[in-house]
Amino acid sequence: MNLIDKKKLWEVLEAKLSNNDIDEVSNEILRKVNELKKRKKNKKRREQLDLLAKKYDLNILSNEQIIKIPKWIKKDLKSCKVVSNSKKVILTKNGQKYHLDNKLNDLAGNEWSYFLRSVINTRYLTSGEEGYAHHIRKIHPSPKPPQLMRDIIKFFTKENEYILDYFMGVGGTLLGASLSSRNALGIDLSSKFISAYKKANKELKLKEQTTIKGDCIEILKNKRYIEDYLNNKKFSLIALDPPYGDMMNREKTGETIKKGQSKDATPFTKNKKDLGNMNWLEFREKFIETIKYSMPYLKDKGHYVVFIKDLQPKKGKTNLLHSDLIEEINKIECLNYIGMKIWADESINLYPYGYPHSFVSNQIHQYIMFFRKKS
Repeated sequence: MNLIDKKKLWEVLEAKLSNNDIDEVSNEILRKVNELKKRKKNKKRREQLDLLAKKYDLNILSNEQIIKIPKWIKKDLKSCKVVSNSKKVILTKNGQKYHLDNKLNDLAGNEWSYFLRSVINTRYLTSGEEGYAHHIRKIHPSPKPPQLMRDIIKFFTKENEYILDYFMGVGGTLLGASLSSRNALGIDLSSKFISAYKKANKELKLKEQTTIKGDCIEILKNKRYIEDYLNNKKFSLIALDPPYGDMMNREKTGETIKKGQSKDATPFTKNKKDLGNMNWLEFREKFIETIKYSMPYLKDKGHYVVFIKDLQPKKGKTNLLHSDLIEEINKIECLNYIGMKIWADESINLYPYGYPHSFVSNQIHQYIMFFRKKS
């Protein structure tokens, strides 16, 4: 507990924090410090093991193997060694390892392991450089953090590969693709959202990705749109955060009421083709249809990433939307559910729902579900 001097922390953050926030921030910093200490300890252990491993010069590798090495290794390739009995593991001078048989991504082994956590807690900033132009993107009711999308994209793709998001909104996936040197195609019904993406992207000075305004089902059915973009290539990843039925068409509750804001519904668009204007069963049917139409554009062993949030239980209904959707998607031929992450957004405010009579959870989490196309 002595790692953080609360008095000094207060002096630094006084302009931005209230009295109620200071303990929370201190605990968050302590958690990060402990996490870094653990990672440092693991790194030291790996370094000790590396000292015992037999090392080879890079001249044992073929030209084909060297060409496929990620750029982050090539920047200092002369200082690298080949280790392990398989002679397929590259060891960098700072102790990171990369396996030459890695066909999924460009990550080092420790980065791969870190991504495999089934639960992730984040508190992304919405201002300054780390806000990634949130002041522009916030016109969307639920903009995805570009940093989160960047990390997902980096795990399921290699540099310069292709990503599709046909519910792009204000372009969190597209910004994530630019941040990780990938190519992305975004589709959305709303010209307002697409314009917001372009404005945010320009402010961030990133590569502008390709966008198409229109109904995703019509565009996916018309092969000319997608095939002209891909030019005989395939998407490695299709990342989706669809509007889950008519959630946004309902009168607001919870935090909106607490803040004294309007309870009026805020639909994404008024377009009848918008999946956000359908009831759950209609939405589910149409959403499965979009996946079937997009499958031909996804490479074998490529992945779908799908975001979803459950509703509160009501009148005996569990409203476990993520479970319902997993079962439906998993019925699609050549597509398998392979697991999920629970994403906890710690920036969401907490309220005493149900107090003092019953339990009503503050749902600060979403499910990030992963599916893989069979070869």
